[in-house]
Amino acid sequence: MSDSTTPAAPSPVVLEAWFDLQCPDCFQALDDLRALREKYGEGVDVRLRHFPLEKNKFAYAAAQAAEEAAEQGQGWPYVEALLARTADLGRQGEPLLIEVARELGLDAEEFDTALIDGRHLLAVDADEAEGKAIKVTGTPTYVVDGKRLDGGKSQDGLRDRIEEIIDGLRTAL
Repeated sequence: MSDSTTPAAPSPVVLEAWFDLQCPDCFQALDDLRALREKYGEGVDVRLRHFPLEKNKFAYAAAQAAEEAAEQGQGWPYVEALLARTADLGRQGEPLLIEVARELGLDAEEFDTALIDGRHLLAVDADEAEGKAIKVTGTPTYVVDGKRLDGGKSQDGLRDRIEEIIDGLRTAL
């Protein structure tokens, strides 16, 4: 029997981060995401959404690899490690995806198999299609409370704007 006098904890605010994992700007955006997580803790749920850009040859495979990392319980650590090496990814390609998995102690053979069998294609394709539908054109782009914030051209002031939206939502609860 639950105690009806105890208020339920408010649901976290969902912040969708539309990233291309070969995008140097997305690597820079990690600082903002870390700051938001530090400030709001469990009050914000940052969700990675994939938007691989055509100009980045290995972004689509990287998105699939990130899905495999999430399946193995290391989604964000993998994303952060991979984004720290965007230049290497451009030079080394898919072997780097496996190397990063191995460095994090993930099942690298399973990563290789996942990239070959395409088990995460539907998830990446669904994100990409939804991104196009909501007019994501560059990365990073954020969506919070239905508001799309484009960081692809400039990230200046973006974290402040995200905080304003989150604070407004939390005040309304």
